[in-house]
Amino acid sequence: MTDLLPYRPMKHAGPSAIAQLSSLLERLRQLPGLVERKPGIFYRRSGAFLHFHEDPSGLFADVKLDGASFQRCGVSSEEQQERLLRMVRDVLKVPD
Repeated sequence: MTDLLPYRPMKHAGPSAIAQLSSLLERLRQLPGLVERKPGIFYRRSGAFLHFHEDPSGLFADVKLDGASFQRCGVSSEEQQERLLRMVRDVLKVPD
């Protein structure tokens, strides 16, 4: 998973950043097992699972791929968003 990035503090994604991710969010909302409690903040079961950050260098997702700790990956490009969706589908065991 070479696209995963090291942690550094970043601002949580605001309304304009969330709007930029609308297509990705629509696809995430369709996945079974995820609940969006606030715009762009998804839970799996009772725990936080996925949320977004914005930074001058781009948009990022923090996701618990291992079920325990957040890992950060870029979601600025369509390719990065597709990769995130594949990783989330794998965790949720949802076929393509």
